[in-house]
Amino acid sequence: MSKKKNQTPFLLRLVQWGFPKLEKVFPALAHRLFITLFFTPLRYTTPPKEIELRETAEKIRLKLPDGVEIQGYSWGTGPVILFVHGWAGRGTQFRNFFPEAVQEGFRVLALDGPAHGLSTGRNTDLDGFKTMLFEVEKLVGKIEGVVTHSFGGVATLYSIMNGLKVNTLINIASPAIGNEIIDTYLKAMNGSKETGEHFKRYVVERTGKPFYEFSSEYFIQHIPDDTHVLLVHDRSDVEVPITHPQRLVELRPSTKLLITEGLGHYRILKDQNVIRKGVTFLKEQRLNSGNTA
Repeated sequence: MSKKKNQTPFLLRLVQWGFPKLEKVFPALAHRLFITLFFTPLRYTTPPKEIELRETAEKIRLKLPDGVEIQGYSWGTGPVILFVHGWAGRGTQFRNFFPEAVQEGFRVLALDGPAHGLSTGRNTDLDGFKTMLFEVEKLVGKIEGVVTHSFGGVATLYSIMNGLKVNTLINIASPAIGNEIIDTYLKAMNGSKETGEHFKRYVVERTGKPFYEFSSEYFIQHIPDDTHVLLVHDRSDVEVPITHPQRLVELRPSTKLLITEGLGHYRILKDQNVIRKGVTFLKEQRLNSGNTA
């Protein structure tokens, strides 16, 4: 039997090997490297099925004020549903959602975030994604709903808190608890607790705010009451534990939570039951709000 190929990108494997050594010898340099890598997404190879799909789309190229060019893909007509991917992801990762959403009368718009996919840029952050979403709003007008995965959910909640008008939000496998997000990055790089504490101090020095105020558990307490939110999460998600969406429901009891079993962090995007319930939720909230035009 052949050994299973290691899917971890070479650069990440190199960082995992070298970062603990760098911490011991040059801790200040390690701290700076952690900050740089925290805001620098890896770009993974796009699967052939996604390449085929994007060739069928209406292409949209959007230039942000900082010069970054965003690649978008659109299918169908009707009220706009945006799809916002996670860190190191691509808009076409939601490809299994698109046919059903279009069939239900929505216009699908999937985006490659700054420094992701076919968009330009080398690094990004919440503000980069926020700028993108507001520029899309200027382009298409009213955004009926947003479907997100992982970091995309954090960025969208942040944008809604800052004034982006969205009737319905579906966050899939999205992290919420600030300290655990930092711990996840540290684990990925084999970093130490001290590096994490230095990063928290850096955030305060740079922004005047603690890292907690850049997490979904903070954002969800500051979005409009009439924003309909559905969280979809798998109980076996090892990247983002189920405690994350449960925390958001505690903070905002009107938030709906759909729990799945055995799908993990990525296969949940392909599950037909998740897709059907997600599109149904979008349709129901549109009808309930009277937005039937």
